[in-house]
Parts: sequence; structure tokens; C-alpha cells
Amino acid sequence: MEPQKRGLGRGLNALFEDEEADFSQGNVELPAEGRRRDSLGLDQLIPGPGQPRRIFHDAALSELADSIKQHGVLQPLLVRQATDNKEKYEIIAGERRWRAAQKAQLHEVPVIVLDITDAQAFEIALIENLQREDLDPIDEANGYQRLIDDHAYTQEKLAEGLGKSRSHIANMTRLLHLPDAVQAFLSEGKISIGHARALITANNADELVKEVISQNLSVRETEKLVADMQGRPQKTTKRAAKSEPKKDVDTLALEKDLSDKIGMRVSIDSHDGKSGKLSVSFKSLDQLDSLLQKLAADDSPAGRLSA
Repeated sequence: MEPQKRGLGRGLNALFEDEEADFSQGNVELPAEGRRRDSLGLDQLIPGPGQPRRIFHDAALSELADSIKQHGVLQPLLVRQATDNKEKYEIIAGERRWRAAQKAQLHEVPVIVLDITDAQAFEIALIENLQREDLDPIDEANGYQRLIDDHAYTQEKLAEGLGKSRSHIANMTRLLHLPDAVQAFLSEGKISIGHARALITANNADELVKEVISQNLSVRETEKLVADMQGRPQKTTKRAAKSEPKKDVDTLALEKDLSDKIGMRVSIDSHDGKSGKLSVSFKSLDQLDSLLQKLAADDSPAGRLSA
């Protein structure tokens, strides 16, 4: 499927007219034609494949169900006709409302039926969920990465469209470098994003995370644990601390990413967080020559080093 090259601009808000839309900024542009309002039975709806949310908490669904019992489903679900069953409709956005409506024992819900492509449906489902603050951190990271991999979005375009910073997109997708066990603990809320980011540079993160949880370590204590395991001094003299500020976990993670990519030790130094120096250490002239040949030969955007 060829990626559709368009921004995450306006269109989706218009689907809700001026009702309960809570989509703050980035939304996929959609044609005005080919959509209609309707009501469909709950048994006519099926979850869509673009849903990034993997965990639906019962307590939150019950709370939403109580609200639906009192007020009904105020915001229509976005759906499209299923390709393999003309009597069913695939949920593009609103699976939580559908699940909560089942708990509330409703028979039907308001919908907006769209006539859109697979790519459009996939993007809307991702973006609708990515804009919700309660999305699981790993689900959020996977959502960003799927838009980048499958639809040719850049981190800059995602940041602009979703109202996020580029560093937020980069830091979230970097969580996917963690072992599966650490990602699971993060999804379950047993560790915070700060803990996870501190563990990214550790070679034995899946072992250290158990110690973090069992000892209830803070983020700072986790950073020190990782530093001690790697043999990095955590403390410096006051004079050295003024001239050489301690690197944050994101800088250390970026150094590791670049080092793994080129096979040489990379150091990034910055005093103001905006400008600085990138150093590459090589063990021999042959190693340096190999790197220079790679840089000279690869002119494509995909081949350039990126965060």
C-alpha cells in the first residue's frame, strides 16, 4: 500500500460539527462527501484493526458506562462498512464508547458512517487514540512508530500535527527499544516513563527493572543504579559539575542509538540543550575510513543518521 502523503490537518473535527469533539489539533483530512449520520445496533459493530489501545481497564469502562446510562452516547462513533461482511461495520474511532455502551446495556449507538480507504481508516484510529491522555505509553509509542513506518510520516510532521514536541515523539518511540518485560511493566503501571527512560541504556534492563520494582526505587535511584552497573561515575566535583553538566537519560540513549548504528563510540555534549558537540571515537584508521566511505556513499534521506 502506497503511503498517502498528506498532513494530519483539519477534517476530523468537522465530522463532529461543534459537539463533543475532544480532538485538540492533529487530525487526518477527510473528504466532505461519502459520510452520513446513522444509528447502528451494537451487534452490527466490530473493532477495527487500527486500534492502538490494547488494554481496556474495567474500572474506566464502568465509569464511562455509568455516564452513558445517564446521558447516552453524546459523541458518535466513526465507522465504515466492513469489506468482508456488508452487514457489519468496522469501528474506526470509539471502541471504548462501544464497549462501555455494552456495559450500559444499550441496544444501539449514534455513528458517522464514512466511505474511506484502508489507509485513512488506519490513520484516523491511531490519531484519535494518540490524542487521548489515558493511552498506555507503549501503545502510544507503537502508534507513533506505525504512522512513521506504514504511512511515511516523519517525527517532525507527527509533532506538528499532534501538537507534541519532536523530542516527545523521539523519546516515546525510543521506549520500544526496551525489552518486552520492561515494556509490560510500564504498560501495567508498575514503573513510570521516567524509570523506563533511565533503563533504556542498560544492557540488562529486564533484570534491573525487577530490582527497581522490588525496592521501590525512585527515578533518580534508578538512574544511579544503571550508572553504577555501567561503571559511569554519577557524582563529580563541584568545579567539574559546573563545566560539565550531567547528561540526561535521553542524551545517553541517543548516544547509544548512534553508537549501535555506526559501530563506534559516540559522545554528545551540550551546555545549553540547543547546541553542542558530537564526537566519534575510532580505534583505527581503517575503522574511520570505513565510516567515511559509508557517509560518502549513502546520500539518501533514509541512510542519513537520525534520532
